[in-house]
Amino acid sequence: MLEDPLLLARLQFALTAATHYTFVALTLGLGPYILVSQLVATLRGDRDRMRSVRFWGGLYLVNYGMGVLSGLVMELQLALNWNGLHEMFGYTFAAPLALETMTAFFVESTFLGLWVFGWDRMGRWAHLFCFLVVTATAYMSAWWVLVSNGFLRNPSGFEMVDGEAHLTDPVALMANPASSLTFGHVVTSALLLGALVVGAVSAHHLFRGHDPYGTFRRGIRFCTVLMCVMPMVVVSFGGAQFSYFDTAPPTSGLTYTTEEAEAMTEAAGGGLASAMSQAGSVTMMLMWTLLFFLGPVMALVWPFGGLDRWRWFLAPLVVTPVMPYIASVAGWVFRETDRQPWMVTHHLTTADAMTPMPAGAAVASFSFFTAAFAALAAITLWLLVRFARLGPDLGPLAERGPEQEEPAAPRLTF
Repeated sequence: MLEDPLLLARLQFALTAATHYTFVALTLGLGPYILVSQLVATLRGDRDRMRSVRFWGGLYLVNYGMGVLSGLVMELQLALNWNGLHEMFGYTFAAPLALETMTAFFVESTFLGLWVFGWDRMGRWAHLFCFLVVTATAYMSAWWVLVSNGFLRNPSGFEMVDGEAHLTDPVALMANPASSLTFGHVVTSALLLGALVVGAVSAHHLFRGHDPYGTFRRGIRFCTVLMCVMPMVVVSFGGAQFSYFDTAPPTSGLTYTTEEAEAMTEAAGGGLASAMSQAGSVTMMLMWTLLFFLGPVMALVWPFGGLDRWRWFLAPLVVTPVMPYIASVAGWVFRETDRQPWMVTHHLTTADAMTPMPAGAAVASFSFFTAAFAALAAITLWLLVRFARLGPDLGPLAERGPEQEEPAAPRLTF
């Protein structure tokens, strides 16, 4: 393995992308819950609910910051290691990524900063609007990324001119079914993940009998409702994507014929890719099967007070977010290895897309990025667990006591 730069580059991107996605999924999953909670708290003038918003918002902020950092590093890696992709498909594949960067690093980050530092400094509706923009742009960013990913599997809306792909139909690029179905699958699975994180944190505090503001009683009920509904929706979007797995892309002038593609697949270690694809599929389906049963079980114990008082039931819920994380990463492995040996189906192989580099450089890059992302993931997990255990009174955005109040600032209202 150490003598194969292509394998090292693929493994490196797999590890960094999987790590980055864990941050993205939690951001997408927590955002709507925080937004709706703040809307209800604003309408009712409910200070206890607003404390809950601050608590969940603190976890969101930690996760978001690490997601931005890992995303920047992953984009740098994409530019350095996969130069062939940008040379041939820079005008098509890279265009949505540029829009995603502007969306996430300009609009989303700006309004998140306003939301974080705007507590008690702007009107309640202006403050709520800031997080509405944060949530909407987070989903928009996910959409642009999946437009690029969908293009890799089902390239459309372009023509080849002198060895370069030129965009001819932006609508076809954005309306690619491979993108829209994947977006539905990712979004719904992220919502389920967010619900389970809320449920796990709530179960931990309810197990300890600590719920002064009703934060965790509401959280575990929210988790129960989504767990009864969302698994079927997630699986439906996932199953709908299979129709695009074994079909040629709807573009003319293919660089390679189907026969040549099959020969390349075999030469590039098709057996290994097939085994990884099957392993990812089996793991994903096993996790979703377990998640299918969790929601109904939670609903059954709800009327008897099990969600609040049964310690033997609450304890296992603390570790349940592991299942959607594993299912998401396994599903990604299944989807991406199934496309091999293609970077862009029937147009560009993964080997041709890679930047030429000596084995030593590939080993150094793999070692550095793997160690950096492992440290980043460990720090993020530690911070999330630490702040989750502290509760609503001691989190990053917890309301200050009178002795900690900062000088009054001008209020912005509309």
